[in-house]
Amino acid sequence: MYNCLIVDDEELARNLIVNHVGQLDDFHVVAVCENAIDASKILQEKQVDLIFLDIEMPVLTGTEFFGNLIHKPKVIFTTAYRDYAIDGFNLNAVDYLLKPITFGRFFQAIEKFRTIMAPDLSNDGVKEQPVRVDHIYVRKDRKQVKVYLDDILYVESVKDYIKIITKDESHLVKFSISAFIETLDDRFFRIHRSFIINSDKISAYTKHDIEIGYKEIPIGESYKDVLTRIKGC
Repeated sequence: MYNCLIVDDEELARNLIVNHVGQLDDFHVVAVCENAIDASKILQEKQVDLIFLDIEMPVLTGTEFFGNLIHKPKVIFTTAYRDYAIDGFNLNAVDYLLKPITFGRFFQAIEKFRTIMAPDLSNDGVKEQPVRVDHIYVRKDRKQVKVYLDDILYVESVKDYIKIITKDESHLVKFSISAFIETLDDRFFRIHRSFIINSDKISAYTKHDIEIGYKEIPIGESYKDVLTRIKGC
């Protein structure tokens, strides 16, 4: 089990990374901090294997903070600014994630970390296969409910909520559709400002809509190129 520390001054960014980490069985969030000062205290109190560290923060930037640490955990830098990438890699970062962080890109960084941390078994055997992420948890009725990605047909935005439609049931949860798609993998596509679809579940399509079972889902004007991005369409 790897212990993670998340440091970011933006609440939305912190929550997104917490959600991403929550999909991994072998990672645990030990603390979430808004600034480098609080993070320093956590590092003195707890064992941390990996830091998700925002670069642009008030008082002390992420690179300044990490560069001054004597005992350095592994670090994955996060930022909204592409120009900081060189600073991050100069500090031997595992990876550098540009916001908004999709789950697919996040998982790629996690695989880099696992490769670094895994023992070299090239002469003695086969390395352990990476953990396959096949589910997410959503908060519903004051509980965290497991939803298997393969069961999701589509997602519909309903004001401040989203409705997750699966083959057997639906889940109405308080979540923005823009933030929710960041928790999904590359089989999911937003085809309308109110709809996300699972491309594996498409039964038919036209240039105006996509059918999943008996449901016809419109393709929004801003998403007309989606068919060219969905494999098989």
